[in-house]
Amino acid sequence: MKLTGVEIREIRLPLVAPFRTSFATMTERTALLLRAVSTDAEGWGECVAMVDPLYSSEYAAGCADVLRRFLIPALGRHPHLDAAGVGPALAPFNGHRMAKAALEMAVLDAELRARGVPLARELGAVHDRVPCGVSVGIMDSVPQLLAAVAGYLDEGYRRIKLKIEPGWDIEPVRAVREHFGDDLLLQVDANTAYTLADARHLARLDPYDLLLVEQPLEEEDLLGHAQLAKLLATPVCLDESITSARAAAAAITLGACSIVNVKPGRVGGYLEARRIHDVCAAHGVPVWCGGMLETGLGRAANVALAALPGFTLPGDTSASDRYYRTDITEPFVLADGHLPVPDGPGLGVVPLPDALEEVTVDTEWIPM
Repeated sequence: MKLTGVEIREIRLPLVAPFRTSFATMTERTALLLRAVSTDAEGWGECVAMVDPLYSSEYAAGCADVLRRFLIPALGRHPHLDAAGVGPALAPFNGHRMAKAALEMAVLDAELRARGVPLARELGAVHDRVPCGVSVGIMDSVPQLLAAVAGYLDEGYRRIKLKIEPGWDIEPVRAVREHFGDDLLLQVDANTAYTLADARHLARLDPYDLLLVEQPLEEEDLLGHAQLAKLLATPVCLDESITSARAAAAAITLGACSIVNVKPGRVGGYLEARRIHDVCAAHGVPVWCGGMLETGLGRAANVALAALPGFTLPGDTSASDRYYRTDITEPFVLADGHLPVPDGPGLGVVPLPDALEEVTVDTEWIPM
């Protein structure tokens, strides 16, 4: 397969409702899409970086710049590379994992379409559908939260994740647990909002039988997480801290987590995400697939990843209408709390031309 060029496309999709976390409130999703064109096929990638460098140091405009100036030209010097060669070709450039992940995803999609192989099969999936959880943002009131959770449960979601921050943690968790009962699969996500000094406060979550508390401390504080894990009965899960298979192995060895959230964009791509899955499986550590408000392109790839055997907890692979009234692909629709794993070549989905054009802000073609 010979690459002939890559298109960078900026899109903006309005959210069905504001989504608030401990670091930001979002009302629309700005995303970069990449279209890798080869002599045999074309493939799509999605960059999950946000507009502002709040969740991570990467941001959409910066990703576009590094792709334009460094990453795509680097692939141009090796136009016959397959997807497995993308990582090594981009390794000289430090960081920028989300940008690299998008480029790898586009090349992988093109390669698999040319070979007629679904992404799920290439990654080693063992399921044809995956159970879905939903992430519930910080609300203005507990009654508003209870109404939102009730709606998602009525839709069939198998697990509820509550975003928390200091001042919005014990009360909403207590309310949800008491209102919906002990059978509800419930977890919380702090997005680094706490410090180790909050350990006694976070321990007040222990009576509510949570699946996990996700990323309570700063992403670089593995030792702090290891100390915190000893003080909590609730399992500690790491998200932002896990940037590679090596980082996952270090965190597990230190006792900093007993569960891992795998986000392909955060770790540099789906091939590294599979390596993290393998490391965790070797250590008996369950993993689940996180979400970054992806369009149908990224959602298709995440569902394929979540079908691997080590993904034993429901992920944030929600249906399209959780975030968007109109997706850029055929929508993913929840059925009995699950989403089907695409079985077509590559991602198994493509953008709908009219829907894509409606949300496109800018495009740029970079020839090889």
